[in-house]
Amino acid sequence: MGRGFTLIEAMVVLLIVSVLASLAWPSYAGYLTRTRRMEGKVALVAAMLQQEQYHATHHTYAAFSKAEPVDGLPWWSGSAAAASYYELDAEACPGSELRDCVRLRARPGTGNVDARFTDPECGTLTLSSRGEQGASGQSTRCWP
Repeated sequence: MGRGFTLIEAMVVLLIVSVLASLAWPSYAGYLTRTRRMEGKVALVAAMLQQEQYHATHHTYAAFSKAEPVDGLPWWSGSAAAASYYELDAEACPGSELRDCVRLRARPGTGNVDARFTDPECGTLTLSSRGEQGASGQSTRCWP
């Protein structure tokens, strides 16, 4: 006749599974953040390519944001605004005219995209038409 598990055996298995899950969760959460950060960087590069095409035609870059959209330049990073982790905008580089230089920003988790996402390590990502890459966070590994 077969026996079932005792309460002690079940509790030990549950404890082992809990310990393994608590060790794996931070690594998984970090992986998700890095993946979402990559979405922001890809969106910045794609938007910069569109800005260069716009500049070739109009001899200036385009400033844009959710409040002031420009056709063909999305202000979100993913396939749709609600499914995105970054809100994009563009402005003239500090100390420059818009016809000479544009700086794109990808701000994580604003109220216009998935507000649950945060990236305290890198914060807001930036890319300029001069090739300057930046981040508002403390990490130096945001643009490897």
